[in-house]
Amino acid sequence: MNKRIYYTKPSITELEVEYVTDAARNGWGEHCYEYITRFEEAFKAHLGVKYAIATSSCTGALHMGMAALGVGPGDEVIMADTNWIATASPIVQLGAKPVFVDILPDTWCIDPSQVEAAITPKTKAIVAVHLYGNLCDMSALLEIGRKHGIPVIEDAAEAIGSQYFGKRAGSMGIFGAFSFHGTKTITTGEGGMFVTNDPELYETVLTLSNHGRARNQTKQFWPDMVGFKYKMSNVQAAIGCAQVERIEELIERKRQVMDYYREGLAPYLAISLNPESVGTLIGAWMPTAVFSPESGLTCAMLQDDFAAQNVDARVFFNPLSALPMFEAKPENINAWSIPERAINLPSYHEMSPEQQDRIIEVITKRLA
Repeated sequence: MNKRIYYTKPSITELEVEYVTDAARNGWGEHCYEYITRFEEAFKAHLGVKYAIATSSCTGALHMGMAALGVGPGDEVIMADTNWIATASPIVQLGAKPVFVDILPDTWCIDPSQVEAAITPKTKAIVAVHLYGNLCDMSALLEIGRKHGIPVIEDAAEAIGSQYFGKRAGSMGIFGAFSFHGTKTITTGEGGMFVTNDPELYETVLTLSNHGRARNQTKQFWPDMVGFKYKMSNVQAAIGCAQVERIEELIERKRQVMDYYREGLAPYLAISLNPESVGTLIGAWMPTAVFSPESGLTCAMLQDDFAAQNVDARVFFNPLSALPMFEAKPENINAWSIPERAINLPSYHEMSPEQQDRIIEVITKRLA
């Protein structure tokens, strides 16, 4: 049996071990926030934004950011039907309604024309999710937001390293949210980051993140509002500090993995991989193959083929509107049809060309 190929795993070196050991030994008492502050400073410098708050998850960052924008009962938030539920759950938990619209057939990101058609007097925000590191059409979405006075939120959980006309994903909307889950390009095990250039929004989220205690409050244990507990630990942030020091290397390696897939699958016109249009640079977090309807290839077929070769296969996100807690919207044609003929390809920093060749062979055998 061939050695197992995992769909993703983190890149951990002695630098991460050194920092996390120091945090475990010394990062207590008056030093308990040092790695957190250092991580926030390094990440916002990488991104080119003014403010950053390390969080326990990307979901927590989204939850606090939406709460700070006033999303609540009776409101609607427009988002793509193709997403992980982590983008929708904060909307529901705040008492608002996620409005699912279709995705574009090429980028698999939210369709701006459908966004505009879905706007109502109840629309409180638009969420742009940079799916698998692909980039939303931010120019169109930001223009729609300006036109209607609606903030655009960037869920950049999967888009570390992606750039849109020189601006990094997550830096363009009213706020951005990132994930440092163990599957992501950089990791803290679990963790996330809230980023913004808006000082008032930053202060509100900073207060919310600390059980509602404002940083200028002089009374001890005196919350100014009901907040959350979505903080990242100092130990997690120590890992993050090491990862950010290596971030360009980690992004570049992910792009190399993607490029190898592109080269190996280029002769097969029935396969589309993550697009990189003019003016964009994708972080290539999750290489994904979408097969033409005419090819006859399905996700189920490839899952069986990969399993037989001891290779992890990850399915393309099912439409959220297909889930039992939401109203079905099969009219979102792309969101409902693409998952049936698409699959995420294994991608991690230490992958060898021989491993990628095994994966390419599994796919191309079906097209021979």
